[in-house]
Formats: sequence, structure tokens, C-alpha cells
Amino acid sequence: MPNNLIDNWTFRRTLPDPFKDYTDDPTFNGIASKYCTQPRPKATLHAATLRAVLAYMELETAVGGSSTEALGAIGSQGNNYTIAEYPSKTGELHVVIYNRLNGKFIAGRYSTPPDTESNPDKYVLKEADNSGAALLFALLPTALAEEECNGFYQTLKEHHDNGYPDIDEAAKTAALLCDNLYRRIRYGATLPSGEIKSSITSGGVIPAVKPFHIEQGLYAPTNVIFGEFQVIKPGGASKRTAEAIAKEDFVGKYILSESRIFTPEEERMIPTLPDWYIIPPEIKRICEHAKLTSNSSQPMRNFLLRGVSGTGKTEGTKALAAGVHLPYLFTTFSANSEIFELLGQFIPDVDQPSASTCSYPSFQDIMLDPATAYQKLTGIYEEDITEDIVYQKLVETIAAKTKAQFAKGTTQQRFKYTDTPLVNAIRNGYLIELQEPTVIANPGVLVGLNSLLDGCSSVVLPNGEVIKRHPDTIVVLTTNNDYAGCKAMNQSVISRMNLVVDMEEPDEDTLAERAIAVTGCTDKSTVRTMVQVVKTISEYCRANLITDGCCGSRELISWIQSYMICGDIREAAHYTILASASADAESRSDLESNCLDTLIAA
Repeated sequence: MPNNLIDNWTFRRTLPDPFKDYTDDPTFNGIASKYCTQPRPKATLHAATLRAVLAYMELETAVGGSSTEALGAIGSQGNNYTIAEYPSKTGELHVVIYNRLNGKFIAGRYSTPPDTESNPDKYVLKEADNSGAALLFALLPTALAEEECNGFYQTLKEHHDNGYPDIDEAAKTAALLCDNLYRRIRYGATLPSGEIKSSITSGGVIPAVKPFHIEQGLYAPTNVIFGEFQVIKPGGASKRTAEAIAKEDFVGKYILSESRIFTPEEERMIPTLPDWYIIPPEIKRICEHAKLTSNSSQPMRNFLLRGVSGTGKTEGTKALAAGVHLPYLFTTFSANSEIFELLGQFIPDVDQPSASTCSYPSFQDIMLDPATAYQKLTGIYEEDITEDIVYQKLVETIAAKTKAQFAKGTTQQRFKYTDTPLVNAIRNGYLIELQEPTVIANPGVLVGLNSLLDGCSSVVLPNGEVIKRHPDTIVVLTTNNDYAGCKAMNQSVISRMNLVVDMEEPDEDTLAERAIAVTGCTDKSTVRTMVQVVKTISEYCRANLITDGCCGSRELISWIQSYMICGDIREAAHYTILASASADAESRSDLESNCLDTLIAA
């Protein structure tokens, strides 16, 4: 679909002051930006672009002076988002979030003063609706990073600051600035450089800003460029939900070694993210750290994910493997885990039995044909031989063989060394998840891996082999730190983790979307009520020290599936969320009356 941010109808709108008189003849022949590829260059004044540029200038000029909320605001969040509040000529405040990576917009129209707790009016880019000035305003920081565009902007700003002493020259400069933006937006994909990404949904309806996301600080600017925000308040590290991350912008976008080629078997080991999965922002951030430090002297390859059950640690680790495009392996610890379970062990080689063992008749052979079995043991065929005699001869033969082998100093038993998933990942540069290391009774077990975790070094295997860690190998530890049986992790292991991420529980909207996608339940209203119940039970258990069970996303999915079968939300709850939350009947009764009954009745 062609980009329509600067569509043909937008050139028919009245130009703003001081260029209003050029509305009927807005084109200047013989001049154009460097992105013009036409044989006859021309540049045209564009109303929405000029309104955005002039509003940006007013906002910039106010810095250091008396900045007012009426001038709007513009800021950024990390390397992904530009957040803008544009004061429209209609008297509304247009809020826009621009994703610089994929060019997508989120927007909403607020009356002033804005009510941030209510849904804003939709922003529709159509001739009879909105002009797109707010959207262009939001992408100006990206546009002005290009040298020519910034040069035109600074020249026009001089005309602006001086009161436009030569309006014709100012108009020419404005036309060049509009031409620069127009061509980089409309034809950016075909240009060798300078593209400004812009993706408008079908019909021109821009996805709406949600009050919940504002409340959670999803798009809170971490850097205020100009102005004072009224709707999306600035903050530190914003709590972003993963629904803002599209799979096509994540999967395979953080490959650590571009030259690596995997075998078909290895490709099958790389996780495929299910349709229902919503990528957590923490996982995307880990991918960025792993990718951007690959060429440094100490690439970041060791990560620890902590969180209660159901926060998506393992699914997040699989998503991490999909993001960096590495095969995924895992090891799950128990209380009795030892170091050899990590580094490999020797086991009997049952694939290469001795010739003598293979020559013995089986018990079934003796039962079906005693004479032939006896001949196999002695070389003598006796038609009337009995099964008991053959059994006895078999025992004697085995005993004699064993005695002879001991006399020679060998038992003929063969052993072989086997790689563990961890060793396999180290050798080949895969991603390995070490699950629940805090349940190990001996906290020193993981310390045996310090040489491996420290500086991507090497480790000595039980067979004496020294293997060097592949530079792409990623080690992810996932653990619950507040469940029964969990112990404190050794500090020396924690200190070797490049990032320690505490996975937060999904918000209600995310949890509901995930549960609906997993279960296929079409009763969205009921699912959202069930999500509220699960959240309430979880909070009630924490507040009342009910610690002998759990109630999270897994229990929610089981509850929904049971409800889909039996059709009774209360009956399904007895077998799923209530039964999982506690083994104590009195505690379950309290949960039912204080959490389940209250919310279902509402």
C-alpha cells in the first residue's frame, strides 16, 4: 500500500500564515531538494508540513523563555519512540507516538484541558478530517537529523525570528524544506539514503492512544526535547508492555554473527514464536545488549531472569533465542544436581556389546528350541535336552567367561563420555537455559562454572578435554527466588551475570489477550473477569501469607479451558485456581468468598 502521509489531497489545503497568499500558486519551478530525481526540478509548499514546522519553531523559541503548555511538547523514549503533543488549530491537543524503527503511529485527540482517564477521540488522516500536521510534527526530530533538511530549517527559522523581511525568499526556503520531507517520506524506500519511515493504516485511521498505557507509563518520554507535556508525563524507565513489539521487527533481527550458517537440524532447534506470544520489552532489551556488544572485548552473553511462576521466563528465553537466531537447549536442576550433570559424565557403552555376550541364546530361544540353544552354547546338538539343563549350562558358561575375564584383568565393560546440553551449547554457540538453579542443595555447584561464565573463557570436562566457549554462546539462568525449596544464589555467580532482569507479571490486558489466544475462548468478557479474579487471588495470597500454592497465568489458562468444557465458571474454579492456590480448605474458602464471589457477582 502506498504511503499516504503526504497524499495528493493534502496539497489542496490552505497554507498557514505567513504563506497563506501562496495557496493558489504554491509551486516554485527550478528548485528542489537533493532527493528530487525529476528532469525539471520543482518544490511545493505543503500546508500540513508548514504547520508542523512552524509549531516546532514556536516551541523551540520558547525554550529559555516562558514556555507554556499551549505550545505543545516533544520528547523521546530511548532509540525507538518520539512522543509529541501538538496544539492543533482546532483547539484540540493531538498526542502522537511515532515509532522511528518501523514508521508506525499511535495517536489521539484531546479537548483542552485533556482528560487522560478517558479514551481520546480518534485521529483520522482524511481530507474531511485531520491533515496529518500532528504526525509530521512527531517525526521532525528524525527528519532534522539529516543535514540538508536541518539547513533549510535553520534558514527558515532565521526568517521566522526576524519577522520575515523577505517573504519570497522565506517561501522558497519553506518550499525546499517541504520538498525534502515530501520526497524522503513518499519515496524514501527507493532512495539510497535519507528515508523517513512512515506507515499509515488502511483508511487513514491511526491506532488510538489507550488511557491504560498512559497510566502505566508505556510511552513516557525519558528525554524532553522541548515543551511541557500535559497527557504523557515524562518519567524514568517506563513500564512498557510487549504488545508494542511486532514479531517481524524482532525475530532474527539481532543475529550475533551474520556469517554463521546452521544445518537444517540446527535451524529446527531455533524456537518459533507462537501467534499468541507477546514479546516482553525486557527480552528485546537483552537482545539489544547481546547484539551491540558482540564486537567488544567482553560481549554480554550471561543473563539472569528472576520472577514468580507464570511471568514467562522460559518463554522469554525462547523468544531471546528467536531474536538472536540461535538454537535453544535447556537443563532443569533438582535438589541433588551435581557439577557432572552440567559438564558431562561417563556411562556404560551399551551400543557396542562384546561378541561373547551377543553369542548367548536368550531365555526365549531356550524355551522355544532347547536343542538349538544347547548347541549354541556347547556345539553339541541333543534332541532330548531339557530346558533346565540348558539354563544350567548358560549359567555355567557365563560364570566361566566372567572368571576368565577377571583373570585377564579386564571385564570387557566399555564406557563412553556424553555431552550435556550445556557442553553442546558451549561447543557450538547455542543458547542454553539453566532452569531453577536456586533449588540445588549444594550452592557451590554453579560455582564450578565460573571459569566458563567469566569472560567467555574455557572449562575442563571430566574426560580431560578443554573446550573454549563459542563467542555466540548465551547462558540464561531462570529462577524463582521466593518459592519453597529455593535458596540464595552464590554471589560469585550473580556477579558474572551481565544483566539481571526481574520479570514482572503481565498486566490484565496482556494476560487476557494471551489467554484468549492460547485457549481460543471467544467469550472475551468472561475471560477478562477471570483475569481479574486470578490477579485478586494472587494479591490476596501475598497479603495473607498463603504460600502453599500458586495462582498465575498457567492456572488461568487451565481455568478457562475447564470453563469451556463444563460451562460453569464457578465449578471450573474449584478444580483449577482455587485448588492450586492452597491445599488448606479454610484458605480456599476465604479465597472463594473474598475474591471469586465478589468479582463474579459484580
